[in-house]
Amino acid sequence: MLGVESVSISIAFLAGVISFLSPCVLPLVPSYVSFITGMSLDEASDRRWVAFRHALFFVSGFSVIFIALGASATLIGRLLNFYSVWLERAGGILIIVFGLYLLGAFNLAVFSRERRVHLQDKPVGYLGSMLVGIAFGAGWTPCIGPILGSILMYSGSQADITQGLVLLGGYSLGLAIPFLIAAVAVDHFVDWFKKYKKFIPITNKIAGGIMVAMGLLLLTGYFSILAGWLQSMTPEFIRSRL
Repeated sequence: MLGVESVSISIAFLAGVISFLSPCVLPLVPSYVSFITGMSLDEASDRRWVAFRHALFFVSGFSVIFIALGASATLIGRLLNFYSVWLERAGGILIIVFGLYLLGAFNLAVFSRERRVHLQDKPVGYLGSMLVGIAFGAGWTPCIGPILGSILMYSGSQADITQGLVLLGGYSLGLAIPFLIAAVAVDHFVDWFKKYKKFIPITNKIAGGIMVAMGLLLLTGYFSILAGWLQSMTPEFIRSRL
């Protein structure tokens, strides 16, 4: 059944894709592919299946971190369940603030400083690629922190831990799928990035607008109404299969 959960997961997945397209991740993708595979980009292009396996372990690493964060945020929200309405409203306000920041309404130094974890030497093998992914997730760069933080804030407003796990799983999937595609076709990715990079600021604006809209829906309690409207607009033969 298409409801609040389905809409929330879709938004979380979209947030992951937008995070991948952000200026903190996108330009670094070729470097990460080369680092986790131990190959040059030309070699990675010739050995696509090896690059894919390393990338799969890498995305598994950061997914573990993000899903654990989702469970933690939801657990805290569950402990504060008595104040769930106010927690949701506070989350809405914070998400609006994050969105306005991405729209360029103001600047905060804390979101401009790097906090990325750097590994000088990658441990050998596929386990090493997973460890790099864990380091990537644990040392998440603040300038895309607002996107992840917004998903965590919404996750914290949910009383169901499973829902928190699924939300951050959706976010991880949205970030992981483009990375896997880029690892398999890194030569085409480099060519595409040269054309796309001028649109990165626009991507940030779109992300900011979506976050402001989501924050307003949470703040006013209209998020559930939107989900209900989308459910009513979905044909019955589709709903019966969801």
